[in-house]
Amino acid sequence: MEEPARGPRKKTVVAVVGGGLVGSLNACFFAKRGFDVEVFEIREDIRQAKIVRGRSINLALSHRGRQALKHVGMEEKVVSQGIPMNARMIHSISGKQSPIPYGKKGQYILSVDRANLNKELLTAAEAYPNTKLNFDHKLQDWSAETGQMTFVRLDGSKEHIKADLIVGCDGAFSAVRKQFLRRSRFNYSQTYIPHGYMELTMLPINGEFAMKPNYLHIWPRNTFMMIALPNLDKTFTCTLFMPFDDFEKITTEDEVIKFFQEYFPDTIPLIGVDTLKRDYFRLPAQAMVSVKCSPHHINDKCVLMGDAAHAVVPFYGQGMNAGFEDCIVFDEIMNQFNEDLSAVLPEYSRVRVPDDHAIADLAMYNYIEMRAHVNSKWFLFRKQVDSILHFFMPKTIIPLYTMVTFTRTRYHKAVERWQWQNKVINHGLLISATGAAVGSAYLLIKNPPNINKLIIPAEKMWNRIVAFRTS
Repeated sequence: MEEPARGPRKKTVVAVVGGGLVGSLNACFFAKRGFDVEVFEIREDIRQAKIVRGRSINLALSHRGRQALKHVGMEEKVVSQGIPMNARMIHSISGKQSPIPYGKKGQYILSVDRANLNKELLTAAEAYPNTKLNFDHKLQDWSAETGQMTFVRLDGSKEHIKADLIVGCDGAFSAVRKQFLRRSRFNYSQTYIPHGYMELTMLPINGEFAMKPNYLHIWPRNTFMMIALPNLDKTFTCTLFMPFDDFEKITTEDEVIKFFQEYFPDTIPLIGVDTLKRDYFRLPAQAMVSVKCSPHHINDKCVLMGDAAHAVVPFYGQGMNAGFEDCIVFDEIMNQFNEDLSAVLPEYSRVRVPDDHAIADLAMYNYIEMRAHVNSKWFLFRKQVDSILHFFMPKTIIPLYTMVTFTRTRYHKAVERWQWQNKVINHGLLISATGAAVGSAYLLIKNPPNINKLIIPAEKMWNRIVAFRTS
């Protein structure tokens, strides 16, 4: 049975497709402007669901996301339900732990629960009288010319909606984006990385966190790694990132334990042998995809945001933050062009596409950094150099991670500045090393050492070596 299309309304009607994190936050932004907002979500209302389907990778909330939440009055509430992480804690195979701070003292990222945050944002959106949430609505088709949309409901019936603006926030496999793919001059690419992820749970020990809670724990093993983020219930969610080929080699419970004994021995008593055996085979390893597309809009009728526009792999902790920043960037452009959608949408694509592509690339790069570079002495040395230079020249030298995580510097501008800084610092280090070598050589020439004084100790050392070998 089909319902007739709903009658016209005077206010601008905004249809937000997708009731996830970005969709529900977007609903708050548009409702705050006084638009009539309808949110359409394919799933049931997660606030009533017994089991919440979908990904559960913990999220790292940072400055960009917080600024968007602040704009709709949600920052304090969300922050109060998160756990601050001040640094990475690197775990070596031997069990040694080494912290690497994220930024200056007082700077931190927040571990937040995805499902709980989504529930809070849906409730906030629903509190606006001009917002309606529609669950169990699957987008079947829509028109870029008229804004007409067709949804299929759980009982098989169809509903037709007409919107002035369609906002696609329906994830990496967006139904809204399918219309974009039918049009010319739309660029689209998706890349699956050869690594998958698997989640394991580290339960509390004697009612307390099994590890120090205010860190993002990392076990870097060059070609793979495991991370752990704290939860409010004092558990840790551990995520193992590894090539699918390696996952497929482990087929029995004994092989799981042997693998962890070899690469993550310090986690076995913390996770527990039985829990490890159970969790490892609970679900198969999940795939990770990176999506890029441009433009992000069609005429004045539709715009893509969040994963629908730029799905990124999770290694920079910026997927949610970038999606939330989409909302505030769009809102700023709405102010700039006085809500003229024919001007706002193309400007949004012009501004946002280079940034979304940049964070997608950075997320790929950071996986190599997290699983391999953090083991490098040169990497750790450069981190120290960057931090020292930033301390003495805070406006001239800013570490990449600081720009991305603790400011709203545009992503692509942060990358450009990082590349310039690297050239300057590396040249400076080379000049310093060359200067030190030349200076040392000059001092040796100017004040040559007494060779006779060096010969005697050298002879004594040689005699000791010969005596040791013959004894």
